[in-house]
Amino acid sequence: MAFSQEAPAHLLANYLNQQGIIVSYQLLEGEHPHAVLLKDDKRWEEARLITQDFLRDPRQAKYQQAAWQQGQVVNMQRSQQDMSPQLQILMRSPFTLLVLVACTLVYLGSLMGWFSQLQHMLSFQPPALLVETQQWWRLLGPAFLHFSALHIVFNLLWWAILASQIEQKFGTLNLLLVFVVTALLSNYTQYLHTGPNFGGLSGVVYGVMGFVWWCGWLRPQWGLHLSKPLVGFILFWLILGYADLLWVSVANTAHTVGLVSGCLLALIYTRLGR
Repeated sequence: MAFSQEAPAHLLANYLNQQGIIVSYQLLEGEHPHAVLLKDDKRWEEARLITQDFLRDPRQAKYQQAAWQQGQVVNMQRSQQDMSPQLQILMRSPFTLLVLVACTLVYLGSLMGWFSQLQHMLSFQPPALLVETQQWWRLLGPAFLHFSALHIVFNLLWWAILASQIEQKFGTLNLLLVFVVTALLSNYTQYLHTGPNFGGLSGVVYGVMGFVWWCGWLRPQWGLHLSKPLVGFILFWLILGYADLLWVSVANTAHTVGLVSGCLLALIYTRLGR
């Protein structure tokens, strides 16, 4: 069953789950993107009857009561037709949104003439020096620095699309883990290769690309997906950077280590997680 609005899909899903009929909510594409998916085909007839009753009068008190019992409040009066499905996902992904806002504010600060100060504050320092300075945020700091409009738009677009998928599927803490691991490894290896003069979220972006790619490959039932053309684009862009054919300086080491670390994290999750 699929709906054009999110609220009735959540109401129906909550009620079915309360009745012991296990379903999940999933955001799809198309005119009716809000889907309720049945996990056990043996309960199909029961689910069909309940759904028919729901469609006749979705405002019955028992549906809202089921939502309350599961810690949710679903407002049937609120229309979200003016919001795209991707924007709806983003608004429910706090850490994804936090990184977007932080990168944007840092970039706006650089446009206002504070770039040298921001770079001095966020540039990477090795752990041996950080023991003395205690400025541990520098391990992640370069991820928030961007050097051009194209640089930040490219990174934030991919971050918004892929990180929100991870956060919706695995939760904020797991996305935070992916961010920290890929940022630490990509930043540190890039520092060893070129020194502290680098920046950008691209190491992390390649990390979430690798994570979504391998999760979709190893556990397609989880719902994460990166199409083959996009995988080809990622690898082509990576090779192009090493060929030194681009008009800008590319942090190839950060990209490669970010991609590999994201793939390895996905391998760990698919082997150990449910």
